[in-house]
Amino acid sequence: MTDKKKLLVIALGGNALLDSKSKGTIEEREAAAADTAEQLIPLFNSTVYDVILTHGNGPQVGNLLIQQEEGSSKVPPMPLDVCVAETQGEIGYILQKAIQNAFEKHNIKKSTIAMLTQVLVDEKDPAFEKPSKPVGPYYSADQTREILKIKNWKFKEDPAGKGFRRVVASPKPIKVIQTQIISDLTKDGYIVISVGGGGIPVYHDKNNDIAGVEAVIDKDLASAQLAIDLKADKFVILTNVEQCYINFRQPNEIKLTDLNLDEATTYYDQGHFTAGSMGPKVQSVIEFVSATGNHAIITHITKLVDSLEGKAGTLIHL
Repeated sequence: MTDKKKLLVIALGGNALLDSKSKGTIEEREAAAADTAEQLIPLFNSTVYDVILTHGNGPQVGNLLIQQEEGSSKVPPMPLDVCVAETQGEIGYILQKAIQNAFEKHNIKKSTIAMLTQVLVDEKDPAFEKPSKPVGPYYSADQTREILKIKNWKFKEDPAGKGFRRVVASPKPIKVIQTQIISDLTKDGYIVISVGGGGIPVYHDKNNDIAGVEAVIDKDLASAQLAIDLKADKFVILTNVEQCYINFRQPNEIKLTDLNLDEATTYYDQGHFTAGSMGPKVQSVIEFVSATGNHAIITHITKLVDSLEGKAGTLIHL
């Protein structure tokens, strides 16, 4: 990270690496990662920005949890923190390989590294009292009753009638444990891939040892925390739309291209952004702008370069 360059943290969505309509084959994942890497080449080759990537893991960890349950009679299923670590490694490998290939194709003399990243949470976070994040497969009512005989899980019924899903805590990230390492590697010129799936959730136990916890951290909030700790110049969240909207897909829909912090906070507080979609993204950029005074952007990956030039996306600023 040179004195002349600005630091840019980009949060990729899990769907940027596995389309929600795909079956999840390795060929589909590699194709999606290759497309993502190609879209990012202008920034990897930039003389303006040093880039740090973070990513989601929603589709991937959901698939892994199904595999865990289906195979539980033959091999012991792993806890949720280990599943997050596994998908971090999986996605990191696929994305790292795609970026390496893109570097070779475009004759870019850089290297990338994917890092297993732990994120500290508070074991007393209120989220542990009210689990709300759906994970894994859908179950019937009979299946949930059988599971509850042997596991202390929480379930919530799907509003669309698909069945019941396990819900887990989604605590607020406090600190990215590997922040200094990420900073050092970026200064040395590496493209670092980190905070996958919101990071591996950990806490300090009674012996002050680091221990994993059954939870899922929102990847945008964790990415914002990393960007805040690194004092990034810009924070970008990539999603499946070009910008934020009020009254999304309604006759009175309004595009939001430029928001100051007060406007963004007001719209968020009024409930214009749903908890399962744009809500955490807007909350994340509000936290970043509030903490740093720097700019944040929400946009689609195809509009990333344009958004950095003020030609697309939703810009959030003081």
